[in-house]
Amino acid sequence: MIDTLNLLADVAQPAPGATVEMIKYLGPTFALGVAGLGSAIGVGMVGAKAAEAVGRNPGAFGNILTISIIGMALAEAIAIYALIAFFLYK
Repeated sequence: MIDTLNLLADVAQPAPGATVEMIKYLGPTFALGVAGLGSAIGVGMVGAKAAEAVGRNPGAFGNILTISIIGMALAEAIAIYALIAFFLYK
């Protein structure tokens, strides 16, 4: 276990050509990627459940569509907030 930690510590050192300016963007970039991934998963789940609900009750199509659009917009808002935070970090 200790050998693995030492190896990770060696790998975590900045590359010879990397500057602190380049490295400081790794955190916000990672956060933006995680927010995008979470948003994509959320939108996919909303779409899948909406299709399943319409399959079970086709008469409720209009209500399901409205609710699913609102749910997708809320899920996408997380990615937009992360994008705004990324640009404000600069």
